[in-house]
Amino acid sequence: MSAVVYAHSEVRRARYAVAAVFAVHGAVTGSFATRVPWIQDHAGVSAGQLGLALAFPALGASVAMPLAGSVSHRFGARTALRGLLALWTLALVLPSLAPNLLTLCLALFVYGASAGMSDVAMNALGVEVENRLNKSIMSGLHGMWSAGALIGSAAGTLAAHLGADARLHHVLAAGVLTVLGLVACTWVLDLQPAEDEDPPPRFALPPGSALLIGAVGFCAVFAEGASLDWSAVYLRDQLETSAGLAAACTTGFTLTMAVARLAGDKVVDRFGAVRTVRVSGVLATLGGLLVVLGGHPAVAMTGFALMGLGIAVVVPLCFAAAGRAGSNPSLAIAGVATITYTSGLVAPSAIGGLAQATSLVVSFGLVTVLACCLVVFAKVLRAGDRNRPKISPPSAAVPDRQP
Repeated sequence: MSAVVYAHSEVRRARYAVAAVFAVHGAVTGSFATRVPWIQDHAGVSAGQLGLALAFPALGASVAMPLAGSVSHRFGARTALRGLLALWTLALVLPSLAPNLLTLCLALFVYGASAGMSDVAMNALGVEVENRLNKSIMSGLHGMWSAGALIGSAAGTLAAHLGADARLHHVLAAGVLTVLGLVACTWVLDLQPAEDEDPPPRFALPPGSALLIGAVGFCAVFAEGASLDWSAVYLRDQLETSAGLAAACTTGFTLTMAVARLAGDKVVDRFGAVRTVRVSGVLATLGGLLVVLGGHPAVAMTGFALMGLGIAVVVPLCFAAAGRAGSNPSLAIAGVATITYTSGLVAPSAIGGLAQATSLVVSFGLVTVLACCLVVFAKVLRAGDRNRPKISPPSAAVPDRQP
């Protein structure tokens, strides 16, 4: 991308704009998740068929994310994000329209593909803003995604409670979120490719640096997916708690993650990415040990809360490190995103399969081992470390291309 100099006030405005984009992106996910039961009934699919269909968003994202770099190169970062985000918000409508399993799988594939490409584009712009401000913001941006997901799920819960048709709900939600997303994209950085910059390949494997960083993200997302999908089951089946208490455990895990992400940037700026992830890994490992060895609902709930606190900032820091690890940030970010999406796809079924063969205690023993890996391999995130001298922001805007 060409070197465009922006005033500090413009970069700060771009920070808020991309934060709004993250919130819109999360709100789509929350809006969809709450209406899955309605979609299942409308499509007439069984629980097993629904499980198969729900693998298609991750498959679509994994296939499409490597294309995001070439889209941004061709159209510029702002225009690309505007288009990709609009595709994502409008794709919310597709699953609720599906009348059978085949169309549901196709709809969810498109839904996931648009989610993945817009995810890469907004994270690349987030890293660029972070670089220009020379302070950590990625954790807060992902915290805004969590906040958007909570708002979307709250609206979806209300719609479900009122018995609203999900097609109507999602058409209205898609319209509102599309408008909000387009407005927010007006103020993101308008990065353009340099005249002598070669276009990236339309599809390419992630660079080696992204594989190492992605491995750290894989461990964190595996723990996140396992905890989100299985923490309530663990308390209900393993510790024989009530359904309400089991659900509260999952809520507590989600809240600790959201709060930690919103507050995480100050910690990262103070201690750096590597030390933050090492401490995070210690907290997540301690949480896993409490879950596995505690044997009491209160202890296990504390353990899940600690895991949420420990893994919250890891993925944002992986994206930040990927954006600084090589000459093609979009490609590296796409590689990390692909690996983390794959982890999110694999984790729930892997935990279930291992639990079927052994027990849930053994399954979360594996989660604890992966959490410990965060401590061991945190050093690969050194490219994203913010512990370095601050750079004074430019005092005037001298863009080489007008937005």
